[in-house]
Amino acid sequence: MADVLKGIPVARSIELTAASRAAALVSSGVQPALAVVRVGDRPDDIAYERGVMKRCSSVGVSVRNMALPGDCAERRLVDILHGLSGDPSVHGALLFRPLPKYMNDKLVRNAIVPQKDVDGVTDVSLCGVFTGLEGGYSPCTAQACIEMLKYYGIDMKGKRAVVVGRSLVVGRPVAMMLLAGDATVTMCHTRTENMPEVCRSADILVVSAGREAMIGRDYLAPGQVVIDVGINVRDDGTLCGDVDYEAAEGIVGAVTPVPGGVGSVTTSVLVSHVVDAAERMSRQIG
Repeated sequence: MADVLKGIPVARSIELTAASRAAALVSSGVQPALAVVRVGDRPDDIAYERGVMKRCSSVGVSVRNMALPGDCAERRLVDILHGLSGDPSVHGALLFRPLPKYMNDKLVRNAIVPQKDVDGVTDVSLCGVFTGLEGGYSPCTAQACIEMLKYYGIDMKGKRAVVVGRSLVVGRPVAMMLLAGDATVTMCHTRTENMPEVCRSADILVVSAGREAMIGRDYLAPGQVVIDVGINVRDDGTLCGDVDYEAAEGIVGAVTPVPGGVGSVTTSVLVSHVVDAAERMSRQIG
């Protein structure tokens, strides 16, 4: 049976460190603060917003919620983000996406200054991930994958890593972060030939495909570490990942569950980014 890599202990470890750092900031007169900007009332956005607020409260980060109507003008949203970027009392801005289709996603997300881009959505932040230079933060879910590996003592150095999915939210940035950890990285996508064979060759397999149980036993091999980023809703309302968990559990060396895996860590990474941003801004002012 595979080892189950649960996210809760990883999240708690990150939060304990963040809480200690946040307390030190508060004692010096700085209250770490996150602005959450939501357009519309998507149930998944609202659920995530509640989770963010709960996690922030437990760490000592204040939250400013800004809920805008679903038909909000693009210019108004950009102006709000510009305002938050220039507000010294706000250290991080979280913009829920996807945005309404009539909005220019690139224009809107880049209205956040990189120093406050705690979710890693701006071009400058992504450039930092790809070049290794500082300038913003890495996307939280991608970093959560790396935090899982680090917490459980899974060394990336010299390992063969395969990433399924090439989005800028998870696939591409996590591939760069694995590469920065000295793994040898292969990326798979819809045009990859012989994908099961490629996946079986991996020591570390990170899956962010967006398809329920896409990765079955023919993609898996003994001893692998499988990080399942996917989250899908079955017809009966239960959640599952992009990996066939039952199949993986009997084959691989270690696997993350869904729910209870990477998703549990993502919000903790976000909160730690806010605290880090507050520390950086405090040093600049000091």
